[in-house]
Amino acid sequence: MKKMNISAFIIESDVIATAKVKELIQQHSVIEILDESSNAEDAIEKINTLNPDVVFLDVEINKVSGFEIIENISLLKKPMFIFVTKHHEYAIKAFDYFAFDYILKPYKRDRFFASLNRIIEFKRKEELANFQDNLENILDLVKGKNVVPHSSNNKRINIKTGNKVIFLDTNSIKYISASGYYLEIFTIDNKKYLLRESLSSIINRLNSSDFIRIHRSTIINSNYVDEVITSNYGETDVKTNDNKIFRVSKGYKKEFQELMGVR
Repeated sequence: MKKMNISAFIIESDVIATAKVKELIQQHSVIEILDESSNAEDAIEKINTLNPDVVFLDVEINKVSGFEIIENISLLKKPMFIFVTKHHEYAIKAFDYFAFDYILKPYKRDRFFASLNRIIEFKRKEELANFQDNLENILDLVKGKNVVPHSSNNKRINIKTGNKVIFLDTNSIKYISASGYYLEIFTIDNKKYLLRESLSSIINRLNSSDFIRIHRSTIINSNYVDEVITSNYGETDVKTNDNKIFRVSKGYKKEFQELMGVR
């Protein structure tokens, strides 16, 4: 596997606090700081463009809530968010937003380094899982393994959210995206559900040939595919009926084509 490289973005309105976070991050050679911002609107635009792995942010950025920033990140695969703040009272809310960590100021260096080490460990496990997935795809191709469609048994799946369990009609799911250490499930009524589960686990729970994994971070419901677009360079994209476009990775291309009946 290639050397791991983790990208970071810092949102902080205090210059001294920014310098401290930068100084601590730079002591880990595998974490690269892409950029920083002291303005919420600027931060949102840059994050949506740069697509960092992890974002360090305060609860308040010049009177704008850090939670508002998270809500306005339009990336399908969200970064990991680590709050670094003096506001202890928002910790529970932060984890409702699936924050990766919540560090209270003033913090000791060891506390911050512990969070960085957790990031590195998480990304290492993620890359290992992706490597193993790709290896399995290669072995399947070498062995000439046939793709066996799932049987359509499950009509609903349960999703635990807070103290409730929601029973979601599988036909209402358009696509599922891995976002850091959780999943985002998008439905036809434009709702989004967050779930701590792996893509491999949920596609087994869905147990339907309608759901096709097209990327290590994406599952689509083929019923909502409008177009399959192939470029002159051999790349394949999927366009859904809400005009979202997803790339089909090489590792999943053969299975996708067989299940969709396209070449």
